Amino acid sequence: MKNDIITLAHGSGAGLTNQLIKEVFNSQFKLPSLDDSVQINPPHQQLLKTVATTDAFVVKPLFFPGGDIGKLSICGTVNDLSMSGAIPAYILACFIIEEGFSISNLKMIVHSMQEAADESGVRIVAGDTKVVERGKCDGLYITTSGIGYVSNETNLSVKNIAVNDKIVVNGTLADHSIAIINVRQELDLDPAPTSDCAPLVELIQLMTTTKSLKFARDATRGGVVTILNEVYCEIGLGMIIEEELIPVKQSTTAICDMLGLDPLYMANEGKFIAFIPSENQNIVNELKKQKYGKEATVIGYVTDEVDGVYLRTSLGGLRPLRMLASDPLPRIC
Repeated sequence: MKNDIITLAHGSGAGLTNQLIKEVFNSQFKLPSLDDSVQINPPHQQLLKTVATTDAFVVKPLFFPGGDIGKLSICGTVNDLSMSGAIPAYILACFIIEEGFSISNLKMIVHSMQEAADESGVRIVAGDTKVVERGKCDGLYITTSGIGYVSNETNLSVKNIAVNDKIVVNGTLADHSIAIINVRQELDLDPAPTSDCAPLVELIQLMTTTKSLKFARDATRGGVVTILNEVYCEIGLGMIIEEELIPVKQSTTAICDMLGLDPLYMANEGKFIAFIPSENQNIVNELKKQKYGKEATVIGYVTDEVDGVYLRTSLGGLRPLRMLASDPLPRIC
């Protein structure tokens, strides 16, 4: 491929497009066909409900410690499916590529996507590629759609949440945001913060199969506080989280203090917020045995004693945690 860069001809649908698909995408994804559509079937007949999701990824920079836009696109879509209790099965991907983009970088991103797909147990089965003029796209954007299957017996919903339910996270917060900030602002922190970008399907399946989960969401843009406020608006029950129980790395706290940021409002790409019955707290010990749950912990509870979401500070006072009007860090995913 000429000069190892993307040209407008790569998006023409002609010979160079076909070459790009074969040498870059199909060399990793092993697509079942190169047709404009593909037939897919449920992997297990007992999984009767189909779940679908779609997402776009415009993260800047494209490469960061712990991942890149390719890994992020797969994990983000897999996690959206997983939060419904579904087993992710298929991924469809669309690439918007800027003229002049490095084909070697594209190959690395595509390889990351396939590695993440393999870890998540999903197949990338179809996609599309478009090339736009130089300066009309910031290198590369990816849109992914996911399809998964869930048992009719699984019913995860905010409406299941009740007073005294516990609020659980599966690890330290704000890792992804801090990794992006360090690269984007050239802070040159040593060691460099690493994104928590990861697939969470195994953790959620563990909780659903043991009947330990009522509702879960992955804490991406807006962070933990945004999710909790969204839940409060739907069910009208208050929530209190304990400052001393919130898992945050010391380095993250230091950077947030320096920049005036709050980890509770910052994006994660490998963390969820889960609501579990108070009698099922032993599931946290099981989560700790898993790769992406080693620092899982209860951070708070649901209550009818307050209206809204509150943080109980280390001094014992209650501070309201309101939803922000906008995300403090754009293009985080």
